[in-house]
Amino acid sequence: MPFLISPVLTAGTLASRPQPALLADGGLVLRPWRAGDASAVYEVFQDPVMHQWHARAAASVEEAGDWIREWHRAWDGEREAHWAVTDADSDALLGRVALRELRLYDGTAEVAYWTVPAARGRGVAARATTALTHWALDEAGFHRLELLHAVRNEASCRVAARTGFALEGTKRSAALQPDGWHDMHLHARVGARTPLAS
Repeated sequence: MPFLISPVLTAGTLASRPQPALLADGGLVLRPWRAGDASAVYEVFQDPVMHQWHARAAASVEEAGDWIREWHRAWDGEREAHWAVTDADSDALLGRVALRELRLYDGTAEVAYWTVPAARGRGVAARATTALTHWALDEAGFHRLELLHAVRNEASCRVAARTGFALEGTKRSAALQPDGWHDMHLHARVGARTPLAS
C-alpha cells in the first residue's frame, strides 16, 4: 500500500553525521557528552531538586557513565539526542538539553533539559533550549518540538515561555514522579515551513 505523504526526515538524517556542537548566547556550548563527564552527572543527580522532577537517580559514577554510553547509542539509533551544556571558557558542566522521543517520519521530538544547582537562575536552560530549538527546526529540519513539564514545576514553565514554546494544554495525571502522579503542561513550537497548497 503506497504512502500518500513523504517522511519529514528520512532514516539516517542524524546518524549519518557526527553529533554537532552548538553555540548558545552568553558563552555556552552544547557539545556531545564525554566519558569524563560521568562524575559531574553523578553529582548533579544527588541534588534533591533533581529527585523531585526526575524518575531516575544515579547510584554511582559508573552508572552515570552507562547513561552517557546510552546517550551515544541513542544518537546512532536516532532515538534521542543529548547534549552537555558547558561554559565555553572552562568547559564546566552547566546542564543538559535533549531531544527525546524522536519520530523522524513525522518530524517531531520532545525537548528536555536540566541545569546543575550552581547554574540555576542564570538563564542557562533558556539559552541552551533556544540554541537546540534553532538547530532542530531550522537546520536539522524537524517540524514540531514539544516540551512537557509538571504543572507544579514553575521554573520549567518559565523556560518554555521564554523560549517561545506556546502552552497548548494540560495532560491530566500524565507522569508518575517520586511523589505521585502529576498533571503535565504541554508546550510546543512548530517550524516555519511553507504551508501546503490547498
